[in-house]
Amino acid sequence: MYKDIEDIINSIKDSSITIKDIINEADTAKSSSTNSTGDIQLKLDIRCDEIIEKNFSKLSCIKQIVSEEQENIVKINTNGNYLIAYDPLDGSSLVDVNLSVGSIYGIYEDSFSGKNIIASIYVVFGPRVEMVIAYKNTLKMYRLLNGDFKYVQDIKLNQKGNLMAPGSTQAMWFDFHKKMIDDFFKDGYRLRYSGGMVPDLHQILLKSGGLFSYPATKDLSKGKLRQLFEVFPYALIFKIAGGGAIDGKNNLLDITTTHIHDTTACFFGSNYEIDIVKKVYKDER
Repeated sequence: MYKDIEDIINSIKDSSITIKDIINEADTAKSSSTNSTGDIQLKLDIRCDEIIEKNFSKLSCIKQIVSEEQENIVKINTNGNYLIAYDPLDGSSLVDVNLSVGSIYGIYEDSFSGKNIIASIYVVFGPRVEMVIAYKNTLKMYRLLNGDFKYVQDIKLNQKGNLMAPGSTQAMWFDFHKKMIDDFFKDGYRLRYSGGMVPDLHQILLKSGGLFSYPATKDLSKGKLRQLFEVFPYALIFKIAGGGAIDGKNNLLDITTTHIHDTTACFFGSNYEIDIVKKVYKDER
């Protein structure tokens, strides 16, 4: 089993090295196509997606893959054991202004659902390229150095942090959610929000902890972030890091998936901040 996961990780490493080079020379023009949720795709998104799918298709241990950039599940090997959902380049529109972006991967067994995720990986493409791997209750960070990913450190969250990354359109927030965020800032929390999920969560994990939120809003009752590609992978990561991941009330890995492109409200953070979210949302939603 571990050999299969190792092969998947090595495939992601190979894809990431290629994606790094593509970002450096990126054509960030819009394409003529849209993704599964109707967003116009960048040519960069499509190229990254093609690279990852090509590399995954070489592995006999993979049964199916599904990309945020594609509508349907892609069958790889009928006898494979693993299902992989991935976002090839989250925050790709930030490349134009030279901000960090990232790839996210969730590795599942049996079916695409939160209860069946067994490992998750994300890669940050910034001034440095870093990869974080959550597997078997360990959370380890690696850095790309001289063409290879070298181990740097294990990651563990503090019980309380001081960073706040509040996502979504603020004009659409419910009043109780806005008050909660305002109260965090009154308590001295610092705003750290780039609009990129991967670098913002990476910062919370590597610094003193805090809270990333992307709530249900007046216009999006199930939030915006996708369960399989973004939410479940980070839910596993924050669980292993010693923090929490909820939709406001429930643990994210316990929620039901009805479609591969389902979305959900989500909060990731250290335990102190997550407990506050639970108290606020218990009374209001």
